[in-house]
Amino acid sequence: MKTKMSKTKDSPVADGETEEEFSVEKVLDRRVVKGKVEYYLKWKGYSNDENTWEPEENLDCPDLIAQFEEQRKKREAVGSGKKDEKEQKKRKSSSTPTPTAPSKKKVTEDKKPEGFDRNLEPERIIGATDSSGELMFLMKWKGTDDADLVPARIANEKCPQIVIRFYEERLTWHSPTHDEENNKADPE
Repeated sequence: MKTKMSKTKDSPVADGETEEEFSVEKVLDRRVVKGKVEYYLKWKGYSNDENTWEPEENLDCPDLIAQFEEQRKKREAVGSGKKDEKEQKKRKSSSTPTPTAPSKKKVTEDKKPEGFDRNLEPERIIGATDSSGELMFLMKWKGTDDADLVPARIANEKCPQIVIRFYEERLTWHSPTHDEENNKADPE
């Protein structure tokens, strides 16, 4: 299914600029940040390293969102049904409480270093977001297909030339239009 989302990755559109359209291949996840729903998107023609979180209001893919939400509700319904069955079996089989945190403990133990903690050399910045309330760069690392979100304040210190290149690639210069020049020269 081909669905379009009108947005410019990483920057707002200025007057007179054409807006680039990206095709959403699949909705992968959902979260709520500061009361706003965001979806994690796989972009058609881009690798998984370039998946991004986007606010719901920027999206124009209601079919894919509906499909994702339907699958999510089914998973939650199946998951809660299994939990209920397990809880009933536990109550019947023993009266002593069983620890419920081992799975969480395993997740924290398996957590891998991210960002600059991986001690990899940054290659380039793929994109930027401030959805968490802090400017973050999606950093691509040399010698790997991996990318991590890193705080811009840290990237500014650790790899300023890469940050500068990222901004330079996105610079657009605006010159006054012919009408604006005439208005300035001919005050009324």
